[in-house]
Amino acid sequence: MCNCCACLQFRLNAVFNYIRTMQQHLLEFPKEGSTYTSNSQTVLDAAIAAGIPVFHVCGGKAKCSTCRVLVLEGLEQLTPPNKKELALHRHVYFPPNVRLACQTRLTGGPVRLRRIIQDESDVGLYIGHAEGTSDEQLGEEKEMVLFFLDIRNFTQFVETHLAFDVIHIVRKLFSLFNNIIQANGGHIVETTGDGLYAVFGCEGGKVVSVQAAVAAALGILREMEGLSDAYFEKYFSRSLQAGIGLHVGQVISGTIRIGTEEHMVVMGHPVNVASRLQSATRELNNSCVVSAQVHELLAADMQTDACAHIRVKGVNDELKVFLLGKSFTAVKES
Repeated sequence: MCNCCACLQFRLNAVFNYIRTMQQHLLEFPKEGSTYTSNSQTVLDAAIAAGIPVFHVCGGKAKCSTCRVLVLEGLEQLTPPNKKELALHRHVYFPPNVRLACQTRLTGGPVRLRRIIQDESDVGLYIGHAEGTSDEQLGEEKEMVLFFLDIRNFTQFVETHLAFDVIHIVRKLFSLFNNIIQANGGHIVETTGDGLYAVFGCEGGKVVSVQAAVAAALGILREMEGLSDAYFEKYFSRSLQAGIGLHVGQVISGTIRIGTEEHMVVMGHPVNVASRLQSATRELNNSCVVSAQVHELLAADMQTDACAHIRVKGVNDELKVFLLGKSFTAVKES
């Protein structure tokens, strides 16, 4: 056996490589099982060996993306995306904390993952269309400002006007609402016949988002007041007003696919509170009611001393709210 320096170095490198490939790292799928895997084993192979049924329709060739996993902990302990994974990214987009199990290996541990596709019925929810580049399509907890608006007494308008007039007014108003909300960084999540639900994300900071949402609310109310005087009363013999409720808090946000379109969903207790505040505009006779959490984040020139305490369904204690709008006027209708 040759004992020259080059041969010794070669044998040492081989030993080090063997030791490195035999290192064991903890891989955990919460509520499903855990296993130890080496650097040479893919997450897919390790999971299957442990009896965790990770889907892999294409046989682990990085062509179907059914083996995608959500990284809950230990993203830095995974190998970076290889050429095959990057190639698939160009066709099916997903955020950095979602990886292909068939192409990913552990370099350390522990790593905690969750299967995205649980059974065959889930495949169509994630395969065959682009899903965005953020976590939203998978669901995430985030701070948001919740904005509810309802057009006051609109049912009476519907009952006394032609269908064309009703739809014309709705189009005009909702175009106005959307323009102002978007201009202030908000997004309409849902609409009803005479109301809407919008959200303002807090990526730029909670204070900025709260102030933007309140600015949108007051801007809408000002524009509606002007439209009532110059347009609605002139052409429809009717003044129209709105009530707006605002709250801020931690919610669950994500997207769902209905037909061929993606729809944003936002859920959680703060959503219900904001909805109740909008309802409270009637009993408090004020067009814009905000929670104390919203009010404390406003600039001094946006704050008010006008406040009240109300009972809200689902909340044991009374809520302190602030009245930023105006009293409703009697409906003008000839």
